[in-house]
Amino acid sequence: MRAIVYTEFGGPKVLQLVEREVPLPQPNEVLVQVHRSGVNPTDWKSRRGSSAKPAFAEITPNQDGAGVITAVGTDVDATRVGERVWIYEAQHNRAYGTAADYLAIDSAHAVALPESASFDLGAALGVPALTAHRCLTIAEDGPSRLTPGALAGKNILIAGGAGAVGHAAIELARWAGARTIATVSSKEKAELAKRAGADLTVNYTKSHAIEKVREFAPVGIDLVVEVSSATNQELNAGVLKNNGAIAIYASGVEPLNLEIRTMMKLNARIQFVYLYSVPDEPKAHAVADVAAALKAGVLRVGEEFGLPLGRFSLEETRAAHRAVEHHFVGKVLIDVVP
Repeated sequence: MRAIVYTEFGGPKVLQLVEREVPLPQPNEVLVQVHRSGVNPTDWKSRRGSSAKPAFAEITPNQDGAGVITAVGTDVDATRVGERVWIYEAQHNRAYGTAADYLAIDSAHAVALPESASFDLGAALGVPALTAHRCLTIAEDGPSRLTPGALAGKNILIAGGAGAVGHAAIELARWAGARTIATVSSKEKAELAKRAGADLTVNYTKSHAIEKVREFAPVGIDLVVEVSSATNQELNAGVLKNNGAIAIYASGVEPLNLEIRTMMKLNARIQFVYLYSVPDEPKAHAVADVAAALKAGVLRVGEEFGLPLGRFSLEETRAAHRAVEHHFVGKVLIDVVP
């Protein structure tokens, strides 16, 4: 089979296309023929590395993907052969991710993909949708599960509404009954957030941003899904309601200098979100709820739905990683099977 690998940290040039043996599924694993591999910021950041050398002699990147189960290991129901699946956390604490023709993975990480859902959509779930779910369920007075009506009456502010996590957060929050406000930096991104279903879009670079949010939600924002906390500190402090919460799922280059007194007066809760260390129970809830939303037709991809797709072949994985690293607006996919 073909596989993309790297043996040292660095830029996209460390990614190499090689031939490898098709892996055999071990007990509790399934073998998936990968049709799509999704690329996230976490993938290029892992490739660049922060230690002296990679944890494995050879690494195949990318956490997310979608494909078809072609074989199963012992302790896995044989009827799963032929099942279409979406994959999450493929390369977390493992050497092999989805940038290859085949992947052997724990069966729990290969989730049934309905016939109504494309491989494009399946490969776009994983990191973005599960992160969005966790952000939407961290409030102390909020739900631990996302179901229709679970967020009814809540005002949710989603920073970066045109990004992959922001897109999923808009769709999931709307499905759960919330009113959604997406912050963006341009008219083009505002249009994408609207197509995703945002009730209101606000350009956070404008001086009237706080006023616009307050007009829409006079009682204040219950929850902020935050991608750039340092940039948005003033906005968040100006719109958050008393006992409101901020879920921070990404770190920028600027340091976070919280206005402690302001947050204290608001009795604000600030929750950092890192998908890979989310406890087992809430992560299982996230997988189940995303699967339910997928079956309900809530989650969508494509420019017409607010999430443009960047497409690359497996041979173009370097370019795919480079596109995400250079802030491609939308979702980058690798067509392993064209």
